[in-house]
Amino acid sequence: MRPLVPAAVLFDFDGLICDTERAGHRAWQELYAEHGLHFPPALWQSMVGRHGGEHLAVEDLTRSLAGDVDAAALAARRRRRKDELCEAEPLRPGVLALLHEAADGGIPAVVVSSASSTWVTGHLERLGVLGRFAFLITGDLTERHKPHPDLYQLALRRLGCRPGDALAFEDSPVGVRAARAAGLPCVAVANAVVDPAELAGADTVLPSLADYTLTPEGSPA
Repeated sequence: MRPLVPAAVLFDFDGLICDTERAGHRAWQELYAEHGLHFPPALWQSMVGRHGGEHLAVEDLTRSLAGDVDAAALAARRRRRKDELCEAEPLRPGVLALLHEAADGGIPAVVVSSASSTWVTGHLERLGVLGRFAFLITGDLTERHKPHPDLYQLALRRLGCRPGDALAFEDSPVGVRAARAAGLPCVAVANAVVDPAELAGADTVLPSLADYTLTPEGSPA
């Protein structure tokens, strides 16, 4: 059961705060297309939200090309294109309003992401919201990443908060599983490259954070 007013709000980063997932998906599509191939939707679903999911696509593409392929060069070129596309991605709708609402209510906001601190910090600075978070929990800090609960558990320990009193926001099935494994209620927000049906493990699935408010009278039932 979701708390009426959470004691803390925990945000995933990629795909939720900023749609870097869309940029990553497009970069893979382009790379596959360069070789006359179609980027498999099922492969993307196995990658999204996972730390190090890139190697799955690199292995698939290398097998598909069935030749003397420089896998490292392919991965590096794809990362450069992803970085280029990500630099053009804004905050997703509703993020800033929710951060304002949390600050006005004295509710700490935390980022909980499997990505590296460098990646998350750089984009939060670019987007002008780094200072709105009490702290960041990133993949550098735990051995295991989502769908394991370790990152969320670390965030809760630092907050001194019980799982049922906080609220997680996620955008991927892997992230939802991690939040629930940590005992957190979870609101999932669909994005352009994740099937909303895959988010059914969350307490609530919304098309946008703009549809959510932390006040009890405004929150979805």
